[in-house]
Amino acid sequence: MSDRKKDHIELAFKSQTGEEKIDNRFHFEPLINPHLQEFPKKFTFLGKELKAPLWISSMTGGTALAKKINENLAIAAQEFGLGMGLGSCRALLENESLIADFDVRHIIGNELPFFANLGIAQLEESIDKNEVDKIQNLIDRLQADGLIIHINPLQEFFQPEGNRFKYPPIDTIIEFKKLSNLKIIVKEVGQGFGYESLKLLMKSNVDAIDFAAFGGTNFALLEILRAANSPAELLSPLAYVGNTNEEMVNNFNIILKELENEKQFSPKDVIISGGINNFLDGYYFINKINANAIYGQASKFLAFGKDNIDDLRDFVKYQIEGLKTAYAFLRIK
Repeated sequence: MSDRKKDHIELAFKSQTGEEKIDNRFHFEPLINPHLQEFPKKFTFLGKELKAPLWISSMTGGTALAKKINENLAIAAQEFGLGMGLGSCRALLENESLIADFDVRHIIGNELPFFANLGIAQLEESIDKNEVDKIQNLIDRLQADGLIIHINPLQEFFQPEGNRFKYPPIDTIIEFKKLSNLKIIVKEVGQGFGYESLKLLMKSNVDAIDFAAFGGTNFALLEILRAANSPAELLSPLAYVGNTNEEMVNNFNIILKELENEKQFSPKDVIISGGINNFLDGYYFINKINANAIYGQASKFLAFGKDNIDDLRDFVKYQIEGLKTAYAFLRIK
């Protein structure tokens, strides 16, 4: 005890905070709960129960490191009861020998949500060629619960080998949904969805939306960096447009009220991602939105998942412990 008190004295001056450092999103309520060993509520996503409201967002594609990263992330998902989305599975449509890099259902188990991922350009092509069954077969082989469709017009625009969409993505999404029996999550890749696009998705028949808002990994900017010193840099201002999670949550709640009398309203589930730096960001947004919501992270999981599995375990453990503490003592303003 004397050592602890000595530390307190020595560190007191270093522990000063000013009002400018306060996180103004929360009321701190130190009287209302004990420290929580368990969450005060159950979390579900598309019909499956999670142990924590955390989603391992899509990131890896057909790279040499994909197998190790996907397996590490799947181990974390299984141990901590989280949902997981694969990175782009486009390579599997072209080369089925790569299936082992993405085949992690046996690690995750059947009780947790696990989704494959393809770009809107691949769906557009599959519909034009009458090959939607290939995507269905891919989902079956991966034993995935459904498909994440990523919408990435700016990334494709900047990518030297990128596609150009022939149809509005919302039309392709609706048509694909009609032609398949898959559960569908629609996500952006770093710019998020504006009001009109979000409203179209909320009126469509998709099962969930993943915001992938501006503020996290920006794949348009990533493509510009890939093509450094090329004319693409002249178009770089486009990479800095988008919608933040704050904007999207507010718009979602407004649209929800506008559509409250429309029976076709969907989806019921939301992943809030893009610029989620820590568990307090996640706690804030999933409790601010009027939906069944969890939050997703990609780059943080990637940073820990590509190397030591124990580092990844520590990262997830402290995210969950922080969330339990937030549920105990913080309330959204």
